[in-house]
Amino acid sequence: MGNPFCHLELTTNSLPGAKAFYGALFDWQLSEYPSPDMPYTLINTGTEPGGGMMDLPDPQVPVGWTMYVLVDDVAAACAKARELGGQVFKGPQDIPGVGTFAIIGDPQGAVFGVWATLGD
Repeated sequence: MGNPFCHLELTTNSLPGAKAFYGALFDWQLSEYPSPDMPYTLINTGTEPGGGMMDLPDPQVPVGWTMYVLVDDVAAACAKARELGGQVFKGPQDIPGVGTFAIIGDPQGAVFGVWATLGD
């Protein structure tokens, strides 16, 4: 398997401030994703989005970056994480027409996301 890291996501308490800071710092091209649930900004570093930014969806979610790992089956990854002593914080959850994700924690508390694209 090549690079398993497929997406980078920032949750922030100031989406406009984050867009201004990171857009200028890294010369990222930012575009709005049409989400009915909440504003979501795609991070484009080339021809394809490589990440996103959003305001905190829940006060219990910490400000910070989350790395997503590409998997074949999000539900199976969640089950395996639980089997190995990890925790599933959110998911599996579908993004219609795009894919499925979950947020998992390892037994030591490190948090990451797993992602499966539709058709993969």
